[in-house]
Amino acid sequence: MTTAITQTAEEILSKAADGVRISEEEALHLLEHAELPELSRAAHAVRKRLNPGRLVTYIVDRNVNYTNVCLADCDFCAFYRKIKNPESYVLSREELADKIEETQRLGGNQLLLQGGMHPKLKLEWYEDLLRWMKAEFGIHVHGFSAPEIHAFSRINRISHEEVLGRLKDAGLDSLPGGGAEILADRVREEITRGKCTSDEWIAVHRAWHRLGGRSTATMMFGHVERLEERVETLRRFRELQDETGGFTAFIGWTFQPEHTALAARLDLKEVGSWDYLRTTAVSRLYLDNIQHVQSSWVTQGGRIGQVSLFYGCDDMGSIMIEENVVRAAGASNRMTEDVLRQLVREAGFEPRRRNFFYELLPEPDVSPS
Repeated sequence: MTTAITQTAEEILSKAADGVRISEEEALHLLEHAELPELSRAAHAVRKRLNPGRLVTYIVDRNVNYTNVCLADCDFCAFYRKIKNPESYVLSREELADKIEETQRLGGNQLLLQGGMHPKLKLEWYEDLLRWMKAEFGIHVHGFSAPEIHAFSRINRISHEEVLGRLKDAGLDSLPGGGAEILADRVREEITRGKCTSDEWIAVHRAWHRLGGRSTATMMFGHVERLEERVETLRRFRELQDETGGFTAFIGWTFQPEHTALAARLDLKEVGSWDYLRTTAVSRLYLDNIQHVQSSWVTQGGRIGQVSLFYGCDDMGSIMIEENVVRAAGASNRMTEDVLRQLVREAGFEPRRRNFFYELLPEPDVSPS
């Protein structure tokens, strides 16, 4: 990004609010110089243009980590264990059944299924798991991050396309955006070992989109990346979306440092809500071809999640019946469905349940107060 910026932040915000595509250089200029209230106004204008009306959506799902065994070594992760660690596990069918049944009793319609990259599980194990889940429960499976898919490809010595095609045939419904972190290899080389590269992350999602699948785009920021690398990540999402149209939503969240080797090594502290809201607003302005932006109340807390509805977010994500990875790194925010709905109402919006594809679902039997 070397083009000189001749416009002011206010001029860039004005054209972005009006639907004119902004450049990487302009997005970086906004991150560095724009005032927070002006960012809010512009991002909210884009949010209203792309998602008119008063609805704020959310989903009821459960994040199930079928294993914590991982062949990668990520300094930002406090969750994973090596295969010989006494705390390592692979969930049994009985344990999974209990979790899915509880999710459905609570009104959940989706399972976010992710694990580590287990070096011993073959692709047939995952196919059998998906077929069993669909036959027994019929639940939407939003599963397996790009690093997992890339690992399945390496372990089974087949292409991304074959892995994804077989999983899709077995019942995989959509692909989460996990594992993107920052799509700049300088950053990835500093914070992780044994994980897919930026190009490989993009290649997995491109292959999934070409199969007709939909996925989400995510970014974890506030660690060793530079601001221009945040923008580089957004650029790669926007370019793939121009090419395939396969992303349903963007979700950004801040690095959670507690119990992580990365924080201990570099003495990193958690970035605050100011940085979160700033980056969320610029993401909404720059990602003009991704319709939805989710709030990250899980890392920021319910009140900042509420405030983010005025910084470009039109969706509150999930109530997360269960979440383990971010929680292992120190995030302890929890929320019931009625509390989430109340926060949305207090902000002046109407809460509505949805599915992964942003189709509205029948209203739950919860109190309006």
